[in-house]
Amino acid sequence: MKAKCWITGCSIAVAAGLAIPAHAQTTELTISSWVPPSHIITAKMLLPWAQEVEKATQGRVKFKLLPKAVASPPQSFDAVRDGLADVSFAVHGYTPGRFVLTKAAEFAFLGDSAEATSVAYQRVYEKHLAKADEHKGVVALAVFTHGPGHIYNTKRPINALADLAGMKVRVGGGVVNDIAKALGAVPLLKPSTQAYELLNSGVADGLFFPHETVANFKLTGVVKHATVVPGGLYNTSFVFMMNPAKFAALSKADQQAVLKLSGESLARRAGEAWDEADAAGLTAIRQAGIAVQPASPRLLAEIKAKTDAVEHGWYDAAKAKGVDGAALMGELRAEIRKAGR
Repeated sequence: MKAKCWITGCSIAVAAGLAIPAHAQTTELTISSWVPPSHIITAKMLLPWAQEVEKATQGRVKFKLLPKAVASPPQSFDAVRDGLADVSFAVHGYTPGRFVLTKAAEFAFLGDSAEATSVAYQRVYEKHLAKADEHKGVVALAVFTHGPGHIYNTKRPINALADLAGMKVRVGGGVVNDIAKALGAVPLLKPSTQAYELLNSGVADGLFFPHETVANFKLTGVVKHATVVPGGLYNTSFVFMMNPAKFAALSKADQQAVLKLSGESLARRAGEAWDEADAAGLTAIRQAGIAVQPASPRLLAEIKAKTDAVEHGWYDAAKAKGVDGAALMGELRAEIRKAGR
């Protein structure tokens, strides 16, 4: 069966026979990861996917994890586009203004499961968003999100938005930047790899993160308070990607193998891994003695009023791209519920 192709230009590449003979030499593709080898993106997503591709192609396609990233996190997309690495991932929000429609997966109260959200996001992406070609210059293998984001800080419990007012909060960009402003915080747009330094030095008072990231980036020694937002305060949108010239140089059979193991399959793998890591992260957070409390009904109501306005404000930008934002969000939430059953 032919693998489904949602990638802009992909069907053209396959149909045009931009392929090498099945008996050709092994192709080695480089993987650049800007998180440590032990991080779940590298260890539980990229490398297992690469191993499965190697197996599916009978060793014709192999991968090499580079010893260090070829570019900073915000430059990851361009690095793959320009051929500095063959495979990597990017956070859409790290390059403000560049990606508009991918913000759909970043709004508040989408759900408590990265797997359900990522699978639903990939489905909606294939159906509605891929044709906008916001990933022009790379082959978008899959989109996904991390687990639901929550509020962490070094200062005080957050019982109402008044407690968050003026607090300097590290965010990753995209929708979470707008949410931080709407909630009265002062957003600091910095990569996650700088989180410890920002908190430890006092440059930041807090951050919006999923449970996994607090534990994985060893922030349990500096964070003092955690406010858990049911359904998530936000999500972060990611893309796994490949250099298009390297994809086009693969045989038709190997292209199909890559696609079959990407898309929803890869999005599900990413979400499953993040859900497991979030559960382990929350355990580590509690064991570290951090005060963990659910958001109060008052705080939830205040957050919802502010984040609804942020979401509705995006509808005009989506419309300019030819997408009905309200309808898209309704469909995304319905797909998340379906995927979570």
